[in-house]
Amino acid sequence: MALELRPSAECTFDQITLGEVMLRLDPGEGRIRTARSFAAWEGGGEYNTSRGLRKCFGLRTAVCTALVDNEVGHLVEDFIMQGGVATDLIRWREDDGIGRTVRNGLNFTERGFGIRGAVGVPDRGNSAASQLKPGDFDWKHIFGKLGVRWFHTGGIFAALSKGTAALAVEAVKAARRHGTIVSYDLNYRPSLWKSIGGLKKAQQVNREIARHVDVMIGNEEDFTASLGFAVKGLDRGLSSIEAGAFKSMIEAATKTYPNFRVAATTLRRVITATRNDWSAILWHDGVFHESRKYPGLEILDRVGGGDSFASGLQFGFLEFDDPKKAVDYGAAHGALASTTPGDTSMATRKEVEKAMGGRGARVVR
Repeated sequence: MALELRPSAECTFDQITLGEVMLRLDPGEGRIRTARSFAAWEGGGEYNTSRGLRKCFGLRTAVCTALVDNEVGHLVEDFIMQGGVATDLIRWREDDGIGRTVRNGLNFTERGFGIRGAVGVPDRGNSAASQLKPGDFDWKHIFGKLGVRWFHTGGIFAALSKGTAALAVEAVKAARRHGTIVSYDLNYRPSLWKSIGGLKKAQQVNREIARHVDVMIGNEEDFTASLGFAVKGLDRGLSSIEAGAFKSMIEAATKTYPNFRVAATTLRRVITATRNDWSAILWHDGVFHESRKYPGLEILDRVGGGDSFASGLQFGFLEFDDPKKAVDYGAAHGALASTTPGDTSMATRKEVEKAMGGRGARVVR
């Protein structure tokens, strides 16, 4: 047995996430600065995994977040409903009429093309989710009475405020107490931590959370910045991570955090904004498992590819409890998510399994 998962029959949800869900506004092939219209989507680093598990893989998921009770908040809610993710755990905040004290987060996102990289412009100050704090969710009811097999949150949510950092710590501790598997995506963003203590605070919070994590997700930059690990001589940066660098990092990390049962990351070599080499690697009980490689992957929208990797990985464990299948499902799902617009995957399980098998992109009739 790879992970000690709670039986499906005793749980209301296969997976829940804790994180902010923003309204994404996408100018399509154009630029934010010259746009006259935007396509609207929903998205959030943690939530995207719940949507992928529900929409692509058919599992029962829910999101713990907060929204303002106004038309924009209910638009985001409607997107969440369309994705099949349960909205029962959303906390609704009263609208002050102007957004002075609380508002819904927005995320303007350019896809990028060729030598022009993707651009994200978040507008999330004073958002309802950023004001969440310990005590806002009844974890005993959620993990104990309702029952949850897998809980996922990440460093983006933890960095939104001192309150969300404390809430993330509270949540992972509660999940572990009830036998729920905990996964965490480090997702280090220096701009988010800047106003609440910077790198020192990021490491303080993430080190505390890491003590209660079963499945840790992150690349070498995440492990270095968020947890303080470093690989001597590694200076090549996020886009050129090698499997060897990740292996060295994990060997160090698992000595400090023996509670880690799994650690994983995508391996990307950025050729252009629309062409990457793509694969993934996963560590479990001292053994490294690598996915098949997707060289020269053509990308329509790279945002959310890592989240779709995380949801595919979770499916591999929840459905099969198999680390090799987990990294294979994760890599294939992340690759397919990069071929469609929006933060979340539009793939089906059959398409993921076809990609895992190395079958080509011939027309399906």
